[in-house]
Amino acid sequence: MSWFHRERQPEVWEVADDQPLGDIGAVQKIRDICASAGAIAEKLVAAGGPDTEKKLAADAERYQAAIKRALEIAMQISDDSMRDVSVSQIIKLCVQVDHLKTARVLLRTVQSEKTRAELVADHPKLIDQDAAN
Repeated sequence: MSWFHRERQPEVWEVADDQPLGDIGAVQKIRDICASAGAIAEKLVAAGGPDTEKKLAADAERYQAAIKRALEIAMQISDDSMRDVSVSQIIKLCVQVDHLKTARVLLRTVQSEKTRAELVADHPKLIDQDAAN
């Protein structure tokens, strides 16, 4: 019954960009990726438990692909403040699913002290306990 079989729509991060995005386009693309991946992250966090790991493996893969693509785009942003905003969105997504190691590494790349302080204030988990001692 081929009429019930629908082809899956590509995710935001899977769509190839034909032209360079520019800084503003890159920031918008990262915002879209983070919003889409945020729904996946909520699903991963809500599931929890050992039985759901196999079921959510595909979602975890999609989440990882989204983060990877967002980081690739963020590296192309030339404006420091725009890059900081984009990286902070990615950090918030990492904190949501407790990928704190990745979030802490990304936090070090944020150049604005104010943005870094706001992230740490919003997410105290970002303070590395080993480095604090």
